[in-house]
Amino acid sequence: MSELPRTYQRFQAEYGELWQTYERLGATAAEAGPLEKKVRELVKLGMAAANQSESAVRSHTHRALEAGATAEEIHHALLLGITTIGFPAMMAALSWAQAAVEAHQG
Repeated sequence: MSELPRTYQRFQAEYGELWQTYERLGATAAEAGPLEKKVRELVKLGMAAANQSESAVRSHTHRALEAGATAEEIHHALLLGITTIGFPAMMAALSWAQAAVEAHQG
């Protein structure tokens, strides 16, 4: 994602050391196993959907696209949640991801 939301930018500016530590933790977790970046982003997308976090769904949709995922793969990753997170939560995440896909395309 090219630009962080303002809230994140503000946090980064005000708590730089904490932000850097958080970023290192994420990078360390990403490298702790064999999953490729695209798969990691699709997994995180599912977690964001389960948590019903609109901003995280949008963010991980953008990140998944940047990692080479297609819109169809993103939609499928979310559709898989229908029996786990429930139909309403899945539909909300699907709508947020679709908006992010459209924004990403242009």
